[in-house]
Amino acid sequence: MLEGRLIVLVEDDEIMGASLQQRLTLEGAEVQWHRQLARAVPAIRTPRRTVDAVICDIRLPDGTGEELFHILLRTATPPPFLFVTGQGDVAQAVRLIRSGAADYITKPFEMKGFLEKLALVLRPLDKGGLFEQTGISPQARAVDRQAAEAAQADAPLLIRGMPGLGKARLGRLIHAASDRRAAPIVTLDALRDSVDTGQLARALEEVGEGTLLIVGIGRLPKAGQDRLMGALRAAPFRLVATAGTRLRERVQAGGFRADLHDLLAAHAIVIPPLAERPEDALWLTHRLFDNLNAGRKSGLAAATEAAIRAHDWPGNGREMRARVARAIEAAEGALILPADMFPEQAGQPEVRPLAEVRDAAERAHILAVLDRTGGQIAEAARLLKISRTTLWEKMQKLGL
Repeated sequence: MLEGRLIVLVEDDEIMGASLQQRLTLEGAEVQWHRQLARAVPAIRTPRRTVDAVICDIRLPDGTGEELFHILLRTATPPPFLFVTGQGDVAQAVRLIRSGAADYITKPFEMKGFLEKLALVLRPLDKGGLFEQTGISPQARAVDRQAAEAAQADAPLLIRGMPGLGKARLGRLIHAASDRRAAPIVTLDALRDSVDTGQLARALEEVGEGTLLIVGIGRLPKAGQDRLMGALRAAPFRLVATAGTRLRERVQAGGFRADLHDLLAAHAIVIPPLAERPEDALWLTHRLFDNLNAGRKSGLAAATEAAIRAHDWPGNGREMRARVARAIEAAEGALILPADMFPEQAGQPEVRPLAEVRDAAERAHILAVLDRTGGQIAEAARLLKISRTTLWEKMQKLGL
């Protein structure tokens, strides 16, 4: 039932936590077990892949499940939450459902009933299971949802975005998840080759009822555009095309057919640049590191992760792959340091952003107060004159 699913378990009771983890693992799930609110927030907010459900106790040693849920609500839509509650907390659980939680179950419960509830709240699987590819941000999840929907359609499709965002790869995944997957996918790369009408004619003959993927359709010559429009009126294939962000400008300049543009733009997926998705930049870096590292380095330093989030990534994924590969080769220690990823910044005098200076001052002050209170969060929040939830959010932001 849970094969391939990622479940985050937030439970401080060792016996119940171990029992749930064991059973969920036997059912085929990957389980991440966290015993504190502070550990659960980053695991759910920036996971390595999509979290299919969160199983969360109402009462935690450093807060409540309700606080956890509302912290997550402030930045994105949380995964489906199944709350585990005692009889005295049922009213709180009902309030959480009204706020968007999926369901709750009251202790003590039978495992059969628990698994049945969990099955009902799990995030729906994408058809074909292929579309968890773009990232973990709300923008990336929207792209993956659109791709899953496009795989079940037949209309011509345009995938737009800056270079290095994996547009052609997404087009191939859409074909692989579609009903046309038994037929061929034929690719014409107008970015690399000067595609003439002869190449296009051969591709149209070869594709049959499959998918014709044209990479960089904006560079297709006018004669090729004319031939393609004629074929679209009669041929049984599906057209998937990729383009940059200026295809409309080519239409206005007379270099691209307006009717072909409108046909494609009617069903379009736009992939946002990594500069707008810093959490995806870090997520993708970790994925590339895992794929390229081969056990040579132990991971990324915290300062490197901060630098990755701050970088604007003009080359998007292509730049990232090149930087990660170089950093693995160049790093002298076990950890990838900022200078390994961004060697052009080495030796430059550091001018720290004002926000970074403020963060450093806040971090030092919070640490001093926590030391004074012996790590008691509630007392530290009282002394700082902020709520416990606000203190948790600051601690999470500052890496405490």
